[in-house]
Amino acid sequence: MATQPIIKLHDGNKMPQLGLGVWKASNEEASSAVTTAINTGYRHIDTAAIYKNEEGVGEALSGVLRDGHVAREELFITTKLWNDDQLNAHDALETSLKKLRLDYVDLYLIHWPKADQGNFVEAWKQLQKLKEQGLAKSVGVCNFHIPHLQKLKDETGIFPVVNQIELHPLLQQRQLHAWNATHNIATEAWSPLAQGGEGLFDQPLIQKLAKKYGKTPAQVVIRWHLDSGLIVIPKSVTPKRIRENFEVFDFKLEKEELAEVAKLDAGKRLGPNPETF
Repeated sequence: MATQPIIKLHDGNKMPQLGLGVWKASNEEASSAVTTAINTGYRHIDTAAIYKNEEGVGEALSGVLRDGHVAREELFITTKLWNDDQLNAHDALETSLKKLRLDYVDLYLIHWPKADQGNFVEAWKQLQKLKEQGLAKSVGVCNFHIPHLQKLKDETGIFPVVNQIELHPLLQQRQLHAWNATHNIATEAWSPLAQGGEGLFDQPLIQKLAKKYGKTPAQVVIRWHLDSGLIVIPKSVTPKRIRENFEVFDFKLEKEELAEVAKLDAGKRLGPNPETF
């Protein structure tokens, strides 16, 4: 089994750099995908309350833990606080834990700032309490822009350990990624393959690199994320792809190739814009 890289978070906890995302998977699909992933060697699973598949993830986790394939401490499980629950984080996480069949999650994230609601700072304060109570080992955010992050620091003195944002070669968010890095916030990429690779996998550069390394376009893009210092959670429910997405530890892109991929940045956002969502 390949040794996968680990990211050390600023609270001292450690997080596998590559994980499995289960966005848009049904409970049945999520259960099967998570089981396949853990048997493949993944130790990091990313879900969310709004995905409506925490029960499926929990079923898979319960199975692998019961069978003794892995210990709970080896797994890194992330879920997220939905917008409607920003003032009710404790009950929301308790509900998620029940569905996941876990006593704690390794990372709990505020899913969107929803700045128009004006509640994200209060939500952040509640997440600190959940961390103190041991219900979440680490706490962070998703889709936060620099002013949102700065507001958290100004009002609580604490930056998130992770900011999970849409990021792929067509939307590289370099300014935000650099700002996160400067403040010891790990950047995690959602939709890392640009939602199935449309408009990305057929890029001549990606095709050329895939041929050079004997890898699929998806494997090249995942490797680009890893080599860029990003945490990456490609989503798949197909066993073959889940396994392929993990076979990325036997090669690295060269600096010149990373610079070439940088030129693919087109500011192409596929998901909602946090400023208006």
